Amino acid sequence: MNETKNESMNDVNREADKAGKNEAEYEEEMALIRKATSGDKQALEAVIASVQDLVFNLSLRMLGTFPDAEDAAQDILLKVITHLSSFRGESAFSTWVFRTAVNHLKNYQKHMFAKFPLSFEFYGDDIRNGKIQDVPDLTQNVEKFILAEELKMSCTNVMLQCLDSESRCIFILGTMFSLDSRIAGDILGITPEAYRQRLSRVRKKMAEFLKEYCGEYGSGTCRCANRVNYAIQNHRIAPNRLDFTGAVPIPMEKMFQVKEAMEKIDDLSQEFSFCKTYQSPENLKKSIQDFLGGTSFSVVRDA
Repeated sequence: MNETKNESMNDVNREADKAGKNEAEYEEEMALIRKATSGDKQALEAVIASVQDLVFNLSLRMLGTFPDAEDAAQDILLKVITHLSSFRGESAFSTWVFRTAVNHLKNYQKHMFAKFPLSFEFYGDDIRNGKIQDVPDLTQNVEKFILAEELKMSCTNVMLQCLDSESRCIFILGTMFSLDSRIAGDILGITPEAYRQRLSRVRKKMAEFLKEYCGEYGSGTCRCANRVNYAIQNHRIAPNRLDFTGAVPIPMEKMFQVKEAMEKIDDLSQEFSFCKTYQSPENLKKSIQDFLGGTSFSVVRDA
């Protein structure tokens, strides 16, 4: 009976996860995966390209910085490549990739904020008491409005590091990727009801912080343009490395087919417009191409 129940739940999750793809598109994806696992290099490249941006953006929001996200995304994509033959189609491929990425990122300890954890209390105190007026001009002739935009994107991304890894993951899956609670709960190993409750709580917590402190996305007094030099001094942004403003944004619909939410969890959807998505950096794309073009691919193919 349990086996029948599990099969039924798999069918429900798969159908929910397939939303946005018609049957022909779904079967085409499965055929491509089968070709990839049988040793077709071009098919494997296409499979990895289809999830590369998804993995990078999840890594970026979970870890906070572009360099850390690139490193983690490379690790995850290599896991996807080397374990692709274990994918049985019991869920949609994107769900399988999400689960692989989430399991890797929740316990990832090689990123900067694993060594220097943040809290909302620390962030709020820094906004209230940072001596921004005492810092000289450090902009290095880069337009201040560009640096302010870089700080805005960086600050709101790093702010996610104030959440514990589980809450951060729930927020990202629910707010950025708009995953159905059945799929998100399955990925995280919790019930859909528990996922919805926790997502609502963490979104309210984020919204309350933005409302109190942030003048860009809330009603607070903090303005990025006023804190540019302070941020440069504290190595939060660098005029010679503009990761966020230098990245190429992409629409969520292009990266990941999401359906219109059928469940109303809260009224906070418009509070988090900073959750943008970006193309994978060229360094990440090249590292995966180099791997697939090298002798390592033969080992994977023949495994």
